[in-house]
Amino acid sequence: MRSRWHRHKDAWLMGVLNCTPDSFSDGGNFIDVEAATRHGLRMRDEGAAIIDVGGESTRPGACAVPVQEELDRVIPVIRNLSAAGCLISLDTMKAEVMQQGIAAGASLINDVSALTYDPESMNVVAAAGVDVCLMHMQGSPASMQVSPQYRNVVDEVCAYFDARLNACLQAGIREASILIDPGIGFGKRLEDNLALIRNIPILKQRFDLPLLLGVSRKSFLGAITGSDVSDREIETSVAGGMGIAYGADVLRVHNVALQMRAIQVASAIAGEPSCMPE
Repeated sequence: MRSRWHRHKDAWLMGVLNCTPDSFSDGGNFIDVEAATRHGLRMRDEGAAIIDVGGESTRPGACAVPVQEELDRVIPVIRNLSAAGCLISLDTMKAEVMQQGIAAGASLINDVSALTYDPESMNVVAAAGVDVCLMHMQGSPASMQVSPQYRNVVDEVCAYFDARLNACLQAGIREASILIDPGIGFGKRLEDNLALIRNIPILKQRFDLPLLLGVSRKSFLGAITGSDVSDREIETSVAGGMGIAYGADVLRVHNVALQMRAIQVASAIAGEPSCMPE
């Protein structure tokens, strides 16, 4: 059984909803439950297939948030958006937040630690039968960009996913429930980010799993063009479009209305996934 997240025509669009005061791009904009709910509904109406709700920043240098504080930020928002018919992803590393978020309506867990941060998280996902996105990160958000090093970033990311997929399957998580995310900007140098995007076909061929790509407004784009984080939508469109051409199934973005247009064009040029170049 293949995952529903494999791209059939257009790539899936995931809208970012940071219910945090300190996220790198829009921290503090949606810390209020009503403001967050309105923004989530707006992204849904603009074309986001799924809303990714997060209550703990994972920007470089970010510190962990207490469980109850994270719950207070995300659970009311998930309940509101789920009641309005939105498909919800929950961006968290904590098992208790996962469990309560799933009960509130989340159907996908997006864990930047690939279910390694909290020993109970794998059991929560397996028992609930929800989808899960496993991301590669070298280090932790607090330290990941201090001095990342790789001998061969593509080989090392593939080896990491081999190990995590085996652990997930042994824990009872269905393969059809799993997505992978190479973790652009998470413990990566500029050259590592570029190599991972360029080699998406290798990840797709190796694992035959849906691939989520998060390039929106990230610092590697600013390193190339010199643009500020508030002015990187063009760069995001180009990087996301290249990702789609290489085989990405899901794009995680901040500006849904603008990036929806870019995704439609890139998906049309790339054609059906079976027609993509090897």
